[in-house]
Formats: sequence, structure tokens, C-alpha cells
Amino acid sequence: MTEAVTILTAKLVRTMDDAVPTGTAVAVRDGRILAVGTPEGLTQTYPGAEVDDRYGDRVLMPGFVEAHAHMGGLDTPYFVGYFPRTAPDGTPLPGAQSFQGVLDSLKAWDAELPEGTPLMANGFDSLFFPGETLDRHVLDSVSTSRRILVVHASGHVATANSAMLDAAGYGAETDTHGVVKGDDGLPTGELQELAAMMPVVGLAGLDLSKGFTTEKGMYNYAADARNHGCTTATDLASFDTVRPGGMDLLADVTGRDDFSLRLVPATFGAVAKSAEEAEQLAALVASLQGLATDKLHLGSVKLMLDGSIQQYTAKLQEPGYVCGHDHSIWNTDRETFRAQVSAFHKAGLKIHVHCNGDEATEVFLDVMESVLAESPRWNHRHSVEHSQLTTRAQYKRMAELGMCANIFSNHIWYWGDQHIDLTVGTDRVQRMNAARTAIDSGVTIGLHSDSGVTPLDPLASASYAAERRTPTGRSWGDAERISIKEALEAITIGPAYLLKLDHKVGSIVPGKFADFAVLDRDPMEVAEPKELRDITVLGTVLGGAHFPTPVAENATA
Repeated sequence: MTEAVTILTAKLVRTMDDAVPTGTAVAVRDGRILAVGTPEGLTQTYPGAEVDDRYGDRVLMPGFVEAHAHMGGLDTPYFVGYFPRTAPDGTPLPGAQSFQGVLDSLKAWDAELPEGTPLMANGFDSLFFPGETLDRHVLDSVSTSRRILVVHASGHVATANSAMLDAAGYGAETDTHGVVKGDDGLPTGELQELAAMMPVVGLAGLDLSKGFTTEKGMYNYAADARNHGCTTATDLASFDTVRPGGMDLLADVTGRDDFSLRLVPATFGAVAKSAEEAEQLAALVASLQGLATDKLHLGSVKLMLDGSIQQYTAKLQEPGYVCGHDHSIWNTDRETFRAQVSAFHKAGLKIHVHCNGDEATEVFLDVMESVLAESPRWNHRHSVEHSQLTTRAQYKRMAELGMCANIFSNHIWYWGDQHIDLTVGTDRVQRMNAARTAIDSGVTIGLHSDSGVTPLDPLASASYAAERRTPTGRSWGDAERISIKEALEAITIGPAYLLKLDHKVGSIVPGKFADFAVLDRDPMEVAEPKELRDITVLGTVLGGAHFPTPVAENATA
């Protein structure tokens, strides 16, 4: 039975579609958009429609699209990041603004936890504490008996205490790449990248057989997205699509009426270590696409090339890092990577590849050119993820190859000063996260948070790309700034295109899902890009269903 028409009135409807850029009402039926216009015009077109004025003094925009984030993984209440955060339920996470503050927090949590329970904290970043080193000896001062793991903010490095190293079997004889050793030949406690980190993650209390995902974690992720106006988000490196019971959990939770998010899990294809394994995994992921629903979108994979710039594990072309440090690591060797790309491409899947450094981007483009010559395919939209040091020449190649860029604009803020002083220097930061060059080269872009590396907040991500200023006010170069409109497109229709969902989400257009972000004011009317961060999100609408934020609920209580 066809549902009745509902007309949502608003102070402004900002559609992000140039044909009909604004309105003051939107008509909805069966969870989809019928039309944008005025209340008077729409009531004439749809006589008898219910008029809902709850957003009469609000601004409606397309629900934001977060094309690179992580639903669970290494999330933990034990947060020691430099920048404070807020949990999905509104609980403040103060973090730690000094090295001693990190240790004090760890000691306090150690005193609270039951004996034998591992302690895993996250968010630590050594760049904010020059002269200090977090190693096993420092963590042993917290506890020599409890297994402790501190995951760094990038997610590419962790530090373990001696109890954790012993449990993992890491010692003088360990030859695993990424297990850093000191002058004494013993592990320092620093673990770099996947091969070194994954064995200890399970020992820290995470059940790897469940792929990091729980029902509670899914609801927390959806709440965090809702709090920031996001209605579609990826889980970029999902094990759930292929682990036993994983698809059942995803289908069950996303199918519930109270789950406020369209989820795009990208299978972690980097686990395939041979051409045969890649082909088997590609066939499995492709076979799952028939299980997709309006709130569960399938058919994409995530691959890994390099590491993290601020941890010096990313692969950079010359002149490399200004400080002389280079701990760069290939998470996947070139031969295996080509086998992965070939298998997933031929299976018709969408491929996301982690490339922070320009050397990693170059490898991806070379492989992509080779695979496309072997197996031409239109409209693949494979994307360079993070794309932080992608050059002008590389963006031109990407356009020619039909590729997209998902740019990590949050780095401009969260590590902006550190990239100037410690990693790539004043010249290269002016070319870093080059959204202007990407757009001018004809590459469709998205802007992302990589949550939980940085907070999921699309309006903030947009502000950083338009402003290009660090927390201390230093410039990252105005030549790569983009307009506020372009920045808003890069958190709506741009990432929707990147995810091959632009026919369903990303703009307020007839036929698309009735997915909206409810805001207190119009982002297009801010005087400066930084004011985007001051806009209050009051809720989301997903398929016509209303999901107010705690801020909105408290205001009406």
C-alpha cells in the first residue's frame, strides 16, 4: 500500500543540486523524495498531504556522506588523544594534553580494571610530546603484570608493555617486519603496521573472530553519524562481510527501524596474500551483492599499500621526510597488490586503496593502468584513499583512468603544525591534500575523517579543506583552498558518486532517499569556512524517519 505524502517545511532546503538549488519545503512518500518547492506549491501539487512543520525554523541539507570511516575496530573508552572528543552518547573524552597526563590516565584505568583484564587505550600521538618516548619500559611503569596496548592516533602504530610482548611471543628472535628493536636487540614495544600489530590486538581483548563489530558498536556508530548529520557511512576495512555470522549481524541491525544509518561495509581485501586467495575472496564478495538492502550497500573492498605520514611509515617519493626519518612500510608488496586489484576489478567490485604517500599513489596508478589495459571497465570509480601527497601529474592520470580521490582534509587541522615542522615541511604542505588540484584536474573528490583516527564530523572536514589553516593559525597555502560550495559537495554528492550511490543519496532530488541533515543555519551563508564548525546539527532524517540528536531532544524537553 502506498503511503501518504508528507510535506516537510523548513526555513530553507539546500538541495546541493543546481537545477533547483533551494526551497522551503520537500515532499516525501514511501521514504523517497517527491519534490522540492514551497509549502503552498507542494500542497497544491499533493492535495491532502500532511504538512509537518517541525523543521520550520531549521535548514535541511542532504544527509552527509562519510566515505572513509571505521565502524568499530580499535574503539575503546580509554582515550589518550591530544584533542578532546565526545562519545556518541555525549560523554566527554578529555584525552591527555601532556605525556605525564597519558601515564596518569593509564595508571588510573589500571587501578580500576579487574586483575587479568587487558588495558587497551587509543589516540596517543608522540608528535605532540617532543622529547618523550612511549616504549615498553614506560608502560611497564604502569603495570608489569597486566597486558597493555596503546594504539596511536593513526591506527598504524601501537606500543605494548613487556607483558603484552611476552604474550605475543615477541622477543630477540622475532623477525616480523614492524616489530621495532632497540640497541639491545629486544623489542622496544613499538609495533608498526599490520603484520606486527594484528597478533597483539586479540591479546588486548578484542575478539578477532567477530571482526571487531558488535551490535552496540553499530548503534554507537550510527549515533555518532546522526550527531553530525551523516546518513550514509562506510566501514572501510570490514571483516563482517566474510566472517561467519557477520552478514547476519549487519543485515539484522541495519534492517531495524531504529538504526539511523545507511551502511557501506568495504571488505578488507588486503587479507588476500596470493592471486588464488584474491580470486576466491573476490568471488565471495561479488556473490553477496544480492543480499544488499536500502540500508546495507555491498560490493566494495579496501586494500592497503603504505602506512601513515605522521608515523613516518607512509611511502613518499623524493625528497621524502624533512626530518630524515623514514620507517616506511609496504603493507602489501607490489606483486600481491596487482593480483588483488586484478581479481577485485574483474569481479566488478569497487576498490578503495589506502595511499597516504605519493609513492603509494604512483604504484596504484601504475597497477590500475595495467589492469585496465588487460580488462577494460567503464565507470569503475576506484579511489585513492587519503590521497594526501598525490601530485598534480598523478591527479591528471587519475582523471584519465576514471578514478576518484577521497582526501583526508582533517590532517590539515589535527597534524597541520606537525606536518610543517616535522614530516614534509613548508613546501609540500602547500601541495598536500590538494583538493583544488584534484577538482581542476577533473577528479571527483570526497572529504573524510577516517573515524576513529579523527572525529566523524563532515562539516568540520569541509571547513578544513576550505580554510587550510592549522590550530595555531598557520597557512597550508591558499592555492589549494576550495570554495564552501565545493567543500559541501565533497561531503554530499561527491562521496556519494565515489561510492556509486549518487543515484540514491547525496542531494535532495526527486526519486532519491529522503535523507536529510537538520541544521540550525545554512552552511552556504557562513562568512568564513571556520564557521562551518560552529553549525549545530539537530538531527537527521533517514528515509523519512526522524532521528533527533541529544541536543535537539534536550532543547524540547
